[in-house]
Amino acid sequence: GMEEMRLADERLNVLEHPLIAHKMSIMRDGSTAPSQFRQLVHEVAMLEVYEASRDLATELVEVETPLQRTVGKRIAGEKLAVVPILRAGMGMLDGVLSAIPSAAVGVLGMERDEQTRQPHEYYAKMPRGIADRTVFLIDPMLATGGSALSAIHYLREQGVCDIRFLVLVAAPEGVRAVLQEDPDVRIWTCALDDGLNEQAYILPGLGDAGDRIFGTL
Repeated sequence: GMEEMRLADERLNVLEHPLIAHKMSIMRDGSTAPSQFRQLVHEVAMLEVYEASRDLATELVEVETPLQRTVGKRIAGEKLAVVPILRAGMGMLDGVLSAIPSAAVGVLGMERDEQTRQPHEYYAKMPRGIADRTVFLIDPMLATGGSALSAIHYLREQGVCDIRFLVLVAAPEGVRAVLQEDPDVRIWTCALDDGLNEQAYILPGLGDAGDRIFGTL
């Protein structure tokens, strides 16, 4: 069951921090207004990227304090990129950028092809040198994994090696699909939910994150 999956794959990180759990409970509540929902998405995304950046490589740097020269650390190598999947991923962008303001931003829009039923990108604008960056791919919901896998596939085609997929709620079906399809991607989620209903909505979930962020209910 769930427990084995959690233990079997260190590429899945379920964040059970009390602050995150507290905020998630308010977000799940159907009576929480879009303005508050948006603010909570912002806060949770900031806490989540803090966790997901824990193992970034650092290098030493010389610093002149007001009193003396010392050695500190900075994030090494090519810098970071944040790639929201439109449209709901935009709701997490500000929160992530609050934690890592120097990150470049790429934007990726996915839509389902009517003929093949497969998602593909209709809009993609990536920062320079995307292949050499650590990419935080963000989308509030991981349901079936369809659009996530298309986004990951797109980034792999651009040469990205380090993809860290950050979501608020994930269904086991979507987690399994993503981890099986891509051998290197890692997932951070604030909750691992029970599963999907017939309409592929996450249960218990929090409704449609895009609608709740943008007030298009």
